Amino acid sequence: MTSRVVYQGNLRTESEHLKSGNTFITDAPTDNNGKGEAFSPTDTVATALASCMLTIIGIKAENSDFSIENTVAEVTKTMASEPRRISKIEINFTFPEVYSDKQKKIIEHAAKTCPVWYSLHPDIEKIITFNYKDA
Repeated sequence: MTSRVVYQGNLRTESEHLKSGNTFITDAPTDNNGKGEAFSPTDTVATALASCMLTIIGIKAENSDFSIENTVAEVTKTMASEPRRISKIEINFTFPEVYSDKQKKIIEHAAKTCPVWYSLHPDIEKIITFNYKDA
């Protein structure tokens, strides 16, 4: 088993990662009867894409002897209705270091081959921007 999720009432859940004991809560968003005091379940999906991309980029960077430490990913999620679903995820990466063309190619390929990318429905539009520091 990977995790345990408990419904706490008032449209809030608490999720526990069983191996580490780490927890997080989710709330329904304000536009769907919730308080919006924490990530919504769909926020966690969009954020998981950015986290997964950074993880895979980090693995490839380490294997290629460069670092992406302190890279920032800003995530914007757009919802659609009927049925209510994620329609678009935009991720804006900002890299704090100067990279070669080869390193940029490694970064961009790694980002678009992470497991979450492949797990999302193909109808979800994914707009990914890579902002690199100039030399």
